[in-house]
Amino acid sequence: MKVSVLDDYQHALVGAPAIQRLRQRAQVEIYTEKFVSEEALIRALNGSQVIIPMRERTRFPARLLEALSDLEMIAQTGNHAYHIDLEAATEAGIVITMAPGGAGVTELTIGLMISVMRQIPRSDQAMRRGEWPLVLGYVLGGKTLGILGLGKVGVEVARIALALGMKVIAWGPTLTRERAEAAGATYMALEEVLKNADVVSVHLKLSDESKGFLNEARMRLMKRSAYLINTARGAIVDEHALAKILKEKAIAGAALDVFVEEPLGGDSPLLDLDNVVLCPHLGWPTDTGFHGFAENAVENILDYMDGRLTRAVNPEALKRRRSAT
Repeated sequence: MKVSVLDDYQHALVGAPAIQRLRQRAQVEIYTEKFVSEEALIRALNGSQVIIPMRERTRFPARLLEALSDLEMIAQTGNHAYHIDLEAATEAGIVITMAPGGAGVTELTIGLMISVMRQIPRSDQAMRRGEWPLVLGYVLGGKTLGILGLGKVGVEVARIALALGMKVIAWGPTLTRERAEAAGATYMALEEVLKNADVVSVHLKLSDESKGFLNEARMRLMKRSAYLINTARGAIVDEHALAKILKEKAIAGAALDVFVEEPLGGDSPLLDLDNVVLCPHLGWPTDTGFHGFAENAVENILDYMDGRLTRAVNPEALKRRRSAT
């Protein structure tokens, strides 16, 4: 069996123990550079029965899946497969399995709060220009954190926020008062969270309902002294509306790790603002994240080779393949 690892730009899987175990049973090719064209990608993947894509760095539309005639399985790293045409994969008999990594988003979320509220990036830049800036920073202790989406990451953020002396309020589309209380948070309506929070942190899942969810009207409910943190998905926040609001100083600042288009375009109005901290999607590429990707992807593959499906999102694809043959 041939297994191809795609988009390992950080060379994180090259020496991973899990990949070494996999090499004992399969031919493994690791690609650390982005392919210049889809044609080049197809040539490289020719003969591969399994692909391990690094998150959503490569999209898998129907035309690409149809061109990979030997492909049986995609061991997708991360927690979603938005970039894969799942219907086309199932129709082609290609099983999609998930390989989650470690929890790096939680720490980054807290780090971004501190970074923007204490003006760390601006101070660093000023010192490199020979200046000694006089900064008025704002601490987290005693402030109110509003969490939108109290799932796994949201609960972890709440736990750390509480340890730092913050009050936590939360809203989610399916959140109940009981679940909020179990996480140490107080459930409030969305509008009340936005109006009362000193820091609003976004942890919603991306869906048709959540795209553009934080629009201009909702963000204008926030205090002028409040900060917005987004480490979830860029499309949840209306970026142009946010840039407008930040330019007006209608809120104090923002810190973003995710964007509608990545990499962020050079013409983004966010780049001209000094009250926003920007990161190139740092939430997931961590040591524990890549370790989890490798371990879980290899487990999925070895189980598949032994006749078992692990973490499959479309197990019916296997039946489709069998019926076709």
